[in-house]
Amino acid sequence: MPLTRDYRETIYENLQRSSLFRREYLSGALNGMIDGDFEIGRTALRNYVNGTLGFTQLGELMQRSPKSLMRMLSPKGNPQARNLFDMIVVLQRHEGVKLELRARRAA
Repeated sequence: MPLTRDYRETIYENLQRSSLFRREYLSGALNGMIDGDFEIGRTALRNYVNGTLGFTQLGELMQRSPKSLMRMLSPKGNPQARNLFDMIVVLQRHEGVKLELRARRAA
């Protein structure tokens, strides 16, 4: 019998339990995208949605089909920038945060 469990279960539990973890996880997902690792950022954003409000509620808030939103964040998804940013606006409101983009010198 394995002693480990699916990492997503742990992530979902932490997302439900800790507002600090939710904010940092959302921020990390978006930073991943900005840093050029779109696949990991998109996967993290999908985990965030699944572990918080879910795609059904997100679809209601965005007035979009939950299946369409799931496809946007799927491994083969290719969301348009407008749709992705619309989603980010809704997620920020839901979380009660305002994420900021800051410029800094590259190392």
